[in-house]
Formats: sequence, C-alpha cells, structure tokens
Amino acid sequence: MDVNMRISGLVSGIDVDQMVKDLMKAERIPLNKLYQQKQYLEWQRDAYREVNSLLLSLRDAALNLRLSQTFKGRKVTSSNENLVTATAAAGASSISYTIQKVSQLASAAYKISAGSLSKSASQKIDPAKSLYAQMDLLANGDKIDWKMGGYVKETISLASPANTVELSHLAGNVKWDAESIENMEIIVNGKTYRVVTDPGQLNDQTVYLDLSGEKAKLQFNTAIQGSVQAGYFVNELKKEFTVPQGGGSVFSLSPYTELTGNVITVRDKDGNEKTFTVVTGKDAPDAGEVLFDSATGRLTFSESLAEGSVFSVGYQTRYFSFGIQTYNEQGEAVKDIITVDASASLNVIISEINKSSAGVVAVYDSFTDQITLTRAKTGNFNNNPAEYGGQEIVTIGAFLNDVLQFGGVPEYGGENAKFMINGLETERFANSFTIDGVTFTLKGTFDAAQTGSPVTISVTTDVDAVYENIKAFVDKYNEIITKINAKLLEKRYRDFPPLTDEQKKEMKEQEIQLWEEKAKSGLLRSDPILSGALNSFRLALYGKVENASVPEEYKFLFNIGITTSTDYSERGILVIDEKKLKEAIEKNPDAVYNLFAATGQTDSEKGIAQRLTDSVDRAMNAIYEKAGKAYWTEDQYTIGRILDDLNDRIDRFEDRMMKIEARYYRQFTAMEQAILRSNQQSMYLMQMFGGYFAQ
Repeated sequence: MDVNMRISGLVSGIDVDQMVKDLMKAERIPLNKLYQQKQYLEWQRDAYREVNSLLLSLRDAALNLRLSQTFKGRKVTSSNENLVTATAAAGASSISYTIQKVSQLASAAYKISAGSLSKSASQKIDPAKSLYAQMDLLANGDKIDWKMGGYVKETISLASPANTVELSHLAGNVKWDAESIENMEIIVNGKTYRVVTDPGQLNDQTVYLDLSGEKAKLQFNTAIQGSVQAGYFVNELKKEFTVPQGGGSVFSLSPYTELTGNVITVRDKDGNEKTFTVVTGKDAPDAGEVLFDSATGRLTFSESLAEGSVFSVGYQTRYFSFGIQTYNEQGEAVKDIITVDASASLNVIISEINKSSAGVVAVYDSFTDQITLTRAKTGNFNNNPAEYGGQEIVTIGAFLNDVLQFGGVPEYGGENAKFMINGLETERFANSFTIDGVTFTLKGTFDAAQTGSPVTISVTTDVDAVYENIKAFVDKYNEIITKINAKLLEKRYRDFPPLTDEQKKEMKEQEIQLWEEKAKSGLLRSDPILSGALNSFRLALYGKVENASVPEEYKFLFNIGITTSTDYSERGILVIDEKKLKEAIEKNPDAVYNLFAATGQTDSEKGIAQRLTDSVDRAMNAIYEKAGKAYWTEDQYTIGRILDDLNDRIDRFEDRMMKIEARYYRQFTAMEQAILRSNQQSMYLMQMFGGYFAQ
C-alpha cells in the first residue's frame, strides 16, 4: 500500500507527519461531532434509567400502602404486665379482654432419678467414657441387659410405590424374638409402624416382618412411596476391609465386640487366598495367625497384607435398648426406642435421648450424680389415669428404670395453664397462647375476686405505626419528585459539549471532571416524558376517590391532613398535618386504608396508591421505550436505535478518514519525489556547466 511508501520530509525538510495531522484535525471535525452526539445520547440514556430507578422505589412505596398490614398495626396494653402481657398480629380486631384470674401456670413434667448412679461417691463414673468399661462403678450396672448381635439402621428409597420392601440382611440373620420385634423401628415419611410377625395383624398402622424368603422383607397393608427408615436387630454383623495403599497389618472393629468365626480368609488383587487363624490373649500373633483384642476391637495380622487385598469379618456387638414415651396435644402416645452399643458413654446416651422424637431433655449433674428428665413442652398431655397413671414421661426398659433409677420415681409438673378470660374458665398447654390473633403470656397467678383487680388487655390501632407508614410514603414521594423537578429545571450548557479523546489528553483530571459536570447538566431539561409523569402523579393524588368503601369525609387526600405545599418553589411536594392525620387514622383506620388501597374498574374508583402505581407504571414504560433496560439490545428502544445508526455512520466516517489520510501522504510523497528529481537535475546541470567552464 501507499502508506508503506511514505517519505516524511526527508528531501524537502518539511514535517509531513505534523502537517498531515493538522490537516486531519480539520477533516475529523464532523467525526468528532458524531462521537460527541453519541456520548450525549449515552449520558441521556443513563439519566433516563436513573429516573426509572427512582420511579421503581416510588412504586414500591405505593405498593406498601396497598397492603392491609400497613394500616392494621395493633398496639396492645396490659393493666398489669407483671401478671399478663400480650402482642397482637396485624389482623387482630380492636377489642378488650378481661382476665379475671390465673389459678395455675403451665409447667413441664420432669423426673429426678432416685439416687446416685455410682456405687461410691468417691469414685463416680466418667460420663465421657464407655459405660461397659465402667460396669463395676455403676450402682446397678448388673441390671443392664446386654444383648449380643447387632443393630442395623438403614434407609431404603423407593423408586415407585410398593407394598413390599426388602431389607439388606438375610432372613435367617434377623432377630425375631419378642423383645427385638418390640424394639424395631419402621418409619415411612414420618409415620411410625408397629412391627408384627403374624400376617393376620397387618393393617394401616402395622407392618409385617416376612422372614420366609432368602431376604428379610417388610409387607405393608397399602402401597407406600418415598423412603423407609428401618431399625432392626441381627445375629451377626459383617464388615469388609480393603487394605490401603502401602499395605497394613492392623485393622479395627468397634470396641467390645466378639468375632463369630475362627478364621479370616484374605484374598489379594490376583485372587490368591490365604487363611489366618483367630487367636486371643497373646502379646503378638504367630505366623498364620490374627490376634483379636475384644476390648479395643483391634485385629493384628502376623504379616503385612498386600495393598488392595480384601477380607470380611463376621462379628457381634454388645448392645441394649430402652424406650421413652410421651404424648402429643391430641393425647396420642409418642414412643422412641433408643439402642446403643458397648462403646457408648453416658454423654452419648443423653445426647440420643435429647435428639429423640419423644421431646425429652436429659441432664446429668455430676455433683449429685443424678439425672433429670424434663419434657420440652409444658402442659398435661396424658389425661388418662389408666395410661401409666397419667404420667407425661414414661420410661421403658431396665436401663432407665433400674440403672438410671427412674423406676417408680414421682413425676412433677406437667400441668396446664388454668385461667378465666371474659368470664370463661379454660386451659392451655402453655403459658403463651393465641386467641383471635392476640398472643397472651401468663406470668403469675392471681384472682380478681380476692384482689378486686382483673387484668385488662386492650387491643387498639397503632396510630403511630400507621402514621409512620404513611409518612414514609409521603417522604419518598417528595424526595423523588424533588429530584425529577431538579432534572427538568437543570440548566443546559451548550458551550460545553462532550470532550473528545484528543481534548482529554490535553486536560488535567480535575479540568475534565468540571467540564463534564457542565456537559452533563440539563440532559433531561423540560423532558416531556418526565413532565407528563409529574402531572399524572398530581392527578392521581389530588383526585376524588369515587368508591363505596370510602366514606364521603375521606374521599380526598386533604380530608386526612395531606395537602400540597403552598410554596410554589417546592413544586408540588406534599405536607402532612400530623394531628389531623392521626385523628383520621384513630377514627376510621379502614377508611384511610381504602382511600389509598381501594380497587375499581376506573381511575376514579381506585384508591390513591393504586392510581399512583398505574401512573408510575405508565411513566416507566415510556422511559423503557425511550431508554430501554440494561439488558436490552439497542434495537429495542429509541435511543438505542439512534446509537446503532450513529455507530454505523462513525464506522463509515472512520474508513473515509483512513482513505483521506492515505491520500495526503501520497500527495506529500509525490511532492518529495518531484523535489528529489528537481534536485537531481540541478546537480546534473551544475556538473555539466562546471565541466564546460573548466575547459
């Protein structure tokens, strides 16, 4: 290309680059105007979008006024907060309650173990250590009914509804004695089923344990779906080991276990097998032996097993089960069976009790060496004396009744709150209860018949809260129209167009900032969209609400003390007469609510907040059509389409500038070449004439 053959004043001595640059400045004047026009439109688009953000916050404020809870705040007062307090939900009625007496507060049932868990006060059990390891320290440790076998807990997910669910263990391995069946747990989607071994007892509350096939199965009366949680007992547990990287000779089971076999067969990755004989009571195993320590559950082989080898071990754990039963608000029994193995400490057992569905909290006191069991809820849920004597906490099993010594101990508490309200004597399970949206909390007992002073609970409209909600809307409206008015009146400085990149290079940062403040001023001056929006807002606010739900004396905003400022310079901001507004709220809060939130088919029927919301929506949509949204493409809105066209014109102009610049360089190159030829001819003539005169 010609550009690559430029001669920049080498012959003529002219600074060609500077001359071309100066010539191009003049050529770029129309292009710079296009760039300035583009920048101005981008600023204007962003200014519109800022206004839309303001309008969105105004829309949210208007929406809040359309919510009933904004106007239905309730204030509750008690004539004696030492005895009764109350709170009210937004929808509660304005009403007074009289509580003539509280004869009894609700209390949670609790039991205290009969005596110390340990045999000796000088050598108490350690609640963090295994109970099995401290049997000789327990006062009644011999009463723990240890079983041999294992407890399996598994969750079975069903792909489709089914009546039959297969367990993971073989039927012959599942224990089915009466105690094991009684302590089995089958839960389906939160519902507990009682296990039976007689298919004739199968119903919607029971599940039949079928041990007739190879695998143990659960048979339900109707198809179930979801997941099944099964807890059951087996004669033997199995664990498979894979030798880790680098090999190894020591492996572990749970402490206090017993192996069910005398040999362990190990198979390496190549399929080769080697049998080791199980021995106990030795310091170390001999060749071909594996030493088992029951107390620790450790298996020590006589040699290191190769990486990737596998072997399986059958074993039994020591375990026991116990149960806790409580009652729900319907008086139905809630029973939870807890099973722990020999490694469990007292702390672990207490944690299992506290996590159970029975809703009981167990606490061990190391000073007295005793345990308490307390219902998590207050109240009397078991009203049937024939059902464990009406006890709220029923302890089941030798561990709770004999070892922890809860058998036969008295139960305290477990009483309902008893009170008289508006002349009606009634009860509740808890000291806090709700009546018609008002939540009462009983704090002490009293009898107005003796003291002459009942407790009065008054529920009234929270005038201050409603006032603050309306004031928040008015403040937001004033803030936004003030900002929009400022944009409409902002002066336009036409002598400060957007700066070009070349101009910015010649200016300091602060100078650029000051210039652009002037250049951005007045982007939305006298804008018809914003002017129309403000007029629409004023009509929405000041018009009469022609709706049957709004009484005549509440039809206008000024009826409740909200008027326009008399200061013309404030350009329509709202002013609140606090006293008048609070009086209107107190007198008829529903009418104030409907003044703002009434719905209707026409604008005149709609409440002020509804009309304002519609006006804001129209203004926002008009701005969207003009300036779009951040994620819109440029062909979706007016300014975007203009910008798109400007970009095309700029691209074409840039191409033209490149061609003009190339032409200038070609012309100067031709000039240089002509000068060069002229100089060469001059030199030739001088040489010729010089030789002639020399002769």
